[in-house]
Amino acid sequence: MQYRQRKKAILLLEDGTVFHGFSAGKLGYATGELCFNTGMTGYQEVFTDPSYFGQLMITTNAHIGNYGVKKTEVESSEIRIAGLICKNLNPNFSRAAGDGNVNDYFINNDKVIITDVDTRAVVRHIRDKGAMNAIISNDETDLDALKNILDKVPSMQGLELSSKVSTKDAYYFGNEQSTYKVAVLDLGIKTNILRCIAERDCYLKVFPINTSYNELNSWNPDGFFLSNGPGDPSVMTNVINTTKELTNDGKPVFGICLGHQILALSEGVSTYKMHNGHRGINHPVRNVLTGKSEVTSQNHGFSINHEDVKNNPNIEITHINLNDDTVEGISLKHKNCFSVQYHPESSPGPYDSRYLFDEFVERMMKYKKNG
Repeated sequence: MQYRQRKKAILLLEDGTVFHGFSAGKLGYATGELCFNTGMTGYQEVFTDPSYFGQLMITTNAHIGNYGVKKTEVESSEIRIAGLICKNLNPNFSRAAGDGNVNDYFINNDKVIITDVDTRAVVRHIRDKGAMNAIISNDETDLDALKNILDKVPSMQGLELSSKVSTKDAYYFGNEQSTYKVAVLDLGIKTNILRCIAERDCYLKVFPINTSYNELNSWNPDGFFLSNGPGDPSVMTNVINTTKELTNDGKPVFGICLGHQILALSEGVSTYKMHNGHRGINHPVRNVLTGKSEVTSQNHGFSINHEDVKNNPNIEITHINLNDDTVEGISLKHKNCFSVQYHPESSPGPYDSRYLFDEFVERMMKYKKNG
């Protein structure tokens, strides 16, 4: 496969900074918050992760597309990032089991790519200046026209996005004959989270974001799960209120990423937008309870307030980020609830943290046994 003739493309940041590259993927433009992922592998899982909805992705790995794409290596039904900025996009792929190349994959998903960008310079810029909105275009290159479009893009702060990626109808996942039943509140869940829970003798029912506590509980689950997802958690008032009811139920509640932030908010802990977030598959985290360290997979641009957690007598910090001391995990002392900011399903990433799914099952086992 060959790319179309080298058509120029452009990346314009909201602070007026401009970077140049060349066209790939669909012809057109895309807007969103600019973020970067440092993972060396797993690009297809990243592209299809609903937590990235509304964001333009910069891949710091210099080569993208070397092993192509595969239908089974997805975290949702389609590409979720708004668009892709990369250094080198491989028009071919070396894996015999691959189903196609990345360029065609983006064209089929109606998504824009710009390549041959100085991604190192872009990442250094937003590391210094912070995450910001941007526009990429491989068709229109007039800066005034692009700026007019970019000016209308809302800030990620205060933006609710989970409702755009949550399932519209409830569905089941796993083996109906499993020992445990888990009610999942879908805020933008990754498929491999469902797999990690289901393979631990659990049958799951995945509910839309607007589902009430009464409807979740009417299925008579043994535990509740709050999923990952995109956007600003502080504006998700209905979900926060539902979570308050879930945590008072007595059954185990487990939250990951956005679910972790929602759990904290339900206990009066505030959240804040990070300077540029954590996104990659090599973030070091210390388990405060065991003293052991884990290499973790992360994707979040918001975090919970450390001081609020320390000042809340009902919350115990269980995990700390070793790079910046942000809170990576909590447990509620007075309730059967816990959560982590990172992604223990690790798709992509190391398997260091998958024990957390075992802890969730152990909590359900104890609850069923003791009533």
